[in-house]
This record gives sequence, C-alpha cells and structure tokens, in this order.
Amino acid sequence: MSASINRVEISRAALRHNFRVCRSKAGTARIMPMVKADGYGHGMVECARIFEAEGAQAFGVAEPSEGAVLRRAGISRPVFVLVGLVPENLADVLDHDLTPVVADSSILEELSRAAVSRGREVGVHLKVDAGMGRQGVLPGQAGGLVGRIQELPGLFLAGIMAHFPMADEYDSPNTRQVFARFQELTRTLGDAVPQDCILHIANSGGLFHFNETCLDMIRPGISLYGCYPEGEPHQVETGAETLRPVMRFLTRVIQVRELPAGSALGYGRTFVTSRPSTIAVLPVGYEDGYLRRLSNRGEVLVRGRRARIVGRVSMNLTLVDVTGFAERVRPGDEVVLLGSQGRETISADEIAGWMETISYEVLCLFGNLNNRYYVEE
Repeated sequence: MSASINRVEISRAALRHNFRVCRSKAGTARIMPMVKADGYGHGMVECARIFEAEGAQAFGVAEPSEGAVLRRAGISRPVFVLVGLVPENLADVLDHDLTPVVADSSILEELSRAAVSRGREVGVHLKVDAGMGRQGVLPGQAGGLVGRIQELPGLFLAGIMAHFPMADEYDSPNTRQVFARFQELTRTLGDAVPQDCILHIANSGGLFHFNETCLDMIRPGISLYGCYPEGEPHQVETGAETLRPVMRFLTRVIQVRELPAGSALGYGRTFVTSRPSTIAVLPVGYEDGYLRRLSNRGEVLVRGRRARIVGRVSMNLTLVDVTGFAERVRPGDEVVLLGSQGRETISADEIAGWMETISYEVLCLFGNLNNRYYVEE
C-alpha cells in the first residue's frame, strides 16, 4: 500500500508519560482512561493496550460496539458503556462482559431479563445528574432507582457516577458545589449503597484542579492525550509533571507557485496578493478535518518557520504564503499542521482558537480522518 501524503503520528512514549502524570495525581483512586471516539482520534485499541500495560483498571467508551472492538483486541479490563443503552445493543453488553451505565429506569427490566437468560449477575453503574443537566437521574429520584436495581434479578449496584460541567475552569465554585451535591446524595442513600460500590466523578479537570474529588476512581480523557482541560493559557505544570502532546499532523508541499501582486487565490477570491508572492500548495483540506474556519487565519510550519494560510481552505487543498523564506521552500518539503518543527510549535489549543472550538474536537477530527502511524517519540 502506498504511503499517504497526509499522516498523523501518535507518540507511544507521550501516552505512557501522560498516564504516569495522571497516576501520580490520582493517589489511591483507580484510573479509567476515556478511549471513546477512537481514543479522541489517537486510536482506541492501541491507546488501551498502552494504558492497560501501564496499569489502567478500566476503560470508558460511548457505545457497546466500541467495547466489543476492545474485547476482540484482547483488552480484558472492565469496559464501561457511558452514553446509554437501547434494547438492540444489550446482547453486545452481555456477550462482551461490558459494564452498563444507566441514567434512568427505562432499560432496567430488559437488562435484567437478558442477564437472567444468560445466567449472569451484571454490575450496574448509576449515572446521577448532580449539576451537569445533560443526562442522569436527579438526586431526589436516585433512591428509588437504586432500590429498583437491587430488587431486579440478575442486576446489582456496582457504582454511582456523575459529571462535572465546569471542571475545566479551575477557579469556578461550580465544581465544588456539584461535588458536594454528589457526596450528599451518597450519604443520604446510606446502607442502600453496598460497601464496595465504586464512586466516581472526577474527569481531567477534577484530577488536575480539584484533587479531592478523585474518590474511588477517576476518568481522565484529554489529559492522557497531552492537552490541559482548560486549554491555553493553563496553570503551568513544570518538570516531570508537564503533559506531553501526543499527536502530530503532517503533510508535504506538492507545488510552489510564484504569483504577481493582485492575484486572487482560491474559492471566493477571499485573498488577493498585495506583492509578488511565493505560495506553497498543500494537499490537505476539510475532508481531512482541516476546516474552512482556518481560511486566512491559520498557520503551518515549513522549514521551521510559520507560514500563514491564504485564501479559502478547500476540500483537498490549502495554500500558504512562504514569501521571503531564507531557505527556499520546495515540493516535497515536510509541513507540520499540528506539532513541532525546529523551535516552533503549533498546539491543538492554538488550532482550536483559530477554529473557534476546543482541543478535543481538533484531535478527533485530525486523528479520525487521516492515516495514523505510531512512533516512540
């Protein structure tokens, strides 16, 4: 198979390092890496194998089909299905020994019947809406749902979880308010909660900025992939505790054009050269996750220097201005869209700023729409 011009490189060493940083902050809490969305674009199976070797006790996915992929790849640790269940995917949950997370009572009876029919006892984790406002049972209704789980044959309560909506804002009082609400709920439930019930609420933001919320298990996601949950600027970590970016996105120059002043570039003629210009043509575009939002605002690295995008990003082509570079840019030169080249770096957070989004989306787009290659560094 011929090599792709556009490539995403994933550093195994950086994945290991970031897991160890999270491990050092987690204390005695178990670690459940989030590997949903194909490992945030980094490759679910390869990331899970690395994290499992480093000591991860569980994994988080969105749908049972993702859990099935992990099982077929030989991942043996518990796999939590976090987004929800429908009757059609209960077979995957049971056949692949996945851990169901339930947000209400709608699926419980069917899950119970399916478990009994297979002679199974299934540990259920209950999702509580302690302030996220997105999914889960309200605290005042949690007691009834706990009782229902306990009385249905084939089911038992294995854990209670919730989400932080604002843990990426390290000075927000909301996280402590949500945490207090979650703790009060679990105290109110009292003896209805088994002693070995796992309580978990902390995501990457909770781990890094509200360490007291780690409880029995943490669910880091973006931090494992080298970005801080609050983006940039962030509370700077130094030395061994600094997260390392995991992903690089690379392409190559396919043409270099010399154009006179007054040349209109690309669809819509949104950029007109004001001087004789040297324009490098890159074979990358919104098909590859390099969104039109980057038109006339994003930058790339060529020969260790920043080059500005000019004109509209199209489906498969992007133009950058390399006028006046001391070293002449030539077809075949490596171009870094995300990552470092020489002394310059373009981070996922910087690209997210240009795209008016967050680093999570940048990584998912680039990683899931391009060929991935795993490297040690």
